[in-house]
Amino acid sequence: MTTIGILGAGQAGSTLARAAIAAGYDVVIANSRGPETLRGLVRALGPMARAASAADTAAAADFAVAAFRYTPSDALPVAELAGKVVIDNNNYMPWRDGNFPEVDSGRKTIHELRQEQLPESKVTKAFTHVQFHERHLIRVPSDALPALLRLARPAGAPDRKALVVSSNYPDAVELVTRFYDDLGFDAVDNSPLSESWRSAPGTPMWRHHVDGQSRDELIRNLERAQRITT
Repeated sequence: MTTIGILGAGQAGSTLARAAIAAGYDVVIANSRGPETLRGLVRALGPMARAASAADTAAAADFAVAAFRYTPSDALPVAELAGKVVIDNNNYMPWRDGNFPEVDSGRKTIHELRQEQLPESKVTKAFTHVQFHERHLIRVPSDALPALLRLARPAGAPDRKALVVSSNYPDAVELVTRFYDDLGFDAVDNSPLSESWRSAPGTPMWRHHVDGQSRDELIRNLERAQRITT
């Protein structure tokens, strides 16, 4: 059984844990306050989930998720994540995070900075443009589900949505493509990490992050992106 280590137990981390468990994955989850603070979440997630420290979560993981925003001072379990795929679902939002000159100037993407924090890992941008909360406005009862669950469809469904994956490592892209498929989504490869700005907030594809887009639509919208630097 594949074990996913989720670093971050907020809305994104807990929702992704829920989806992964429903797809048959084991989950180990950590936050910054210690595993004892996650008893309620683990109880709600069920027997396929457990809480641990960040280092133990990273060590137990076959692959991991960094479900928290980037900051230069992040203290990450670098050694425990060495050689592993690390999914980064962060988006660069200066109003929330402050400004990073390397990103603003176009020299690097936020995910390249994460790769520098984890030099021995295979950082992969994924799950950055699907919502982990209910739809606003709610139109029908299913809109109360997080979009990660609401938009999921079986393989081959005519209304299946697609999500972007970007990485410097082809095997990491393959892993995330399989994970997307297990959770009910097609994948569009937008590698390497230097191209991941094409799926950043404000780009043409981002305008569809509430209700999703098909694989063909996503490809077209990625191609339409124009980089704006300061």
